[in-house]
Amino acid sequence: MELIYAVCYNYLRDEDEAKDAVMNLFEQLVTDLRRHDVQQFGPWLHSVARNYCLMQLRKSQTHPKTELVTNVIGESDDEPLLSRLSDETDTLELEEDLTRMEACLQTLPPEQQTCLTLFYLERKSYTDVADLTGYDLKQVKSYLQNGRRNLKICMSKQGL
Repeated sequence: MELIYAVCYNYLRDEDEAKDAVMNLFEQLVTDLRRHDVQQFGPWLHSVARNYCLMQLRKSQTHPKTELVTNVIGESDDEPLLSRLSDETDTLELEEDLTRMEACLQTLPPEQQTCLTLFYLERKSYTDVADLTGYDLKQVKSYLQNGRRNLKICMSKQGL
């Protein structure tokens, strides 16, 4: 139980969430062990715990548009963008930021626009973007890196 707690805490970085994850995992084990022929219990349990935590992290992710704005305007991870939405003023500022981001996105070269849109807004992986666009994987990564940089520069020129 302590090993699984350590794995969960390593991924979730929250004591209560890690404890909840351990409890849910042990409840899940009852049914999983009936379905799977487990040869090496320790490594199997570790991978089940890791996969469970990764799924929890994916479920808790915020909307991709806010992540892109957060990354572009340089907010720290300690103060998530959504926590700022406490009053109407903050909501209006977020809307302005998103409008500026969309306007700046339109000024980028088409390759960068496409890659940024697919990767951040449509949540595609690097390989998915490469498959959809026909670009080489290294080109996709380059377009993303340059696009983020150009988007940040454009937005800072507009007063962010």
